[in-house]
Amino acid sequence: MAVLGVIMLITYLFIAFEKLHKSVCAIVGAIAAVVAAMAFGLFGKSGYHEVHEIIGHDLNILGVIIGTSILVDTVGGSGLFHFIGIRVVKLTGGEPKRLFLFVCILTFLFVSLLTIAPGTLLMASLALVICRTLGYHPKPYLIAVAIVANSAALTTFSSGIATLMIGTAAEIPYFQFFIGSTPLAFATAAVAFLVLVKLYGRKLLEDAAKAGDPATLKQKVAGFDEWAMVKDRRVFRRSAGVLGATVVGFATAQALHVGLDFVAMAGGMAALLFCAGDPEQAIKKVKWPVILFFVGLFVIIGAVKATGLLAATADALVSLGGGSGTVLVLIIGLFVLGFSGFIDNIPLAATMIPVLDPIAADNPALAPALFWVLIAAANLGGNSTPIGSVSSVIALHALESDRGEKVGWGEYMKAGGLILAVQSVLVLGYVLLMMNLGWFPDLPKYVKG
Repeated sequence: MAVLGVIMLITYLFIAFEKLHKSVCAIVGAIAAVVAAMAFGLFGKSGYHEVHEIIGHDLNILGVIIGTSILVDTVGGSGLFHFIGIRVVKLTGGEPKRLFLFVCILTFLFVSLLTIAPGTLLMASLALVICRTLGYHPKPYLIAVAIVANSAALTTFSSGIATLMIGTAAEIPYFQFFIGSTPLAFATAAVAFLVLVKLYGRKLLEDAAKAGDPATLKQKVAGFDEWAMVKDRRVFRRSAGVLGATVVGFATAQALHVGLDFVAMAGGMAALLFCAGDPEQAIKKVKWPVILFFVGLFVIIGAVKATGLLAATADALVSLGGGSGTVLVLIIGLFVLGFSGFIDNIPLAATMIPVLDPIAADNPALAPALFWVLIAAANLGGNSTPIGSVSSVIALHALESDRGEKVGWGEYMKAGGLILAVQSVLVLGYVLLMMNLGWFPDLPKYVKG
């Protein structure tokens, strides 16, 4: 137990402090965990084949990542996302505060539909182009993209990697997930917008002063060509249809008795077949380092779980809660909110899932609150630091690469930390209210158990 626990801790520390590429950290950690588990006989009669069993439990997550990567890359090549973005920007007339609001709304929309990594990348690129064209400060817009993306990841089962992992493990029905998380998604995004407008109001006012006459500015924005990236309008329409069908497929997958991975792969293949996609290029664009990262992470957690360490952690949490569901939810929520900014939220969420599973099995009525607080805390906790989530890493890297502007830890934490503090109160209050009023739907997995 101690040896495997130390291997997991060291791996997480290397990931947190970026001593090595996180995929390398995860695979090296997995190799060390397998060697130790084999030496201690933790895999029993199955031996090394237990590793394949561990990975097999989470193949659906890998399938969703691969399928959505192909779908987004292929549909993006049609010019659909650029078209939507420019159309929305034209509605603002270029006025900075209104534009800032619409950048937040677009980020929310794209991340909800396309998942957090491609949605953030698309919005970061679009925001930089708009700011360059209009001569605006890009920093407020990129920080808004980074932070609002984490709220948007709460919207649906498949909007974020952490939500996908937690929702799949807890077997939360897709529609129930949407109903339970969407209020939090909207509310926490609104908090982020209001705080950022307050903090960066001066820069937005400077942009407004530079923009000059509103009529001239509106005319300049009206000159943006939303069709500039559309090479073939038939492909454009097909892409919109395939994307829409995939989103509907995610919502109805459970009723159709298929997995989200099936829907994602079907959507990706439909895009390649009907949207003039290049299979070679689309497959290359799949985030293979993320796939390797997950494989390593699953193996490490599976090996540690075999030692009984995670079960012992669950018992310790129950004891610490003193038999109170409210206290237990607060402990888990505050712990995950606090550490997600420093430890990548994905390994933290992946580790907490098998910790909460036995607690939920013993307390079915408490299960929804436990998993919903984990969902919200794992996604929003990354707002506190510039390395806490994939959205902040993508957006800030884009800003530095394109404009040479760096956002230091102090500046980012001033905005993100304040936002997270307000969001934390909102999240914990929401989960406890829903729990005490009995408004969370039961989770079939634990009711049956």
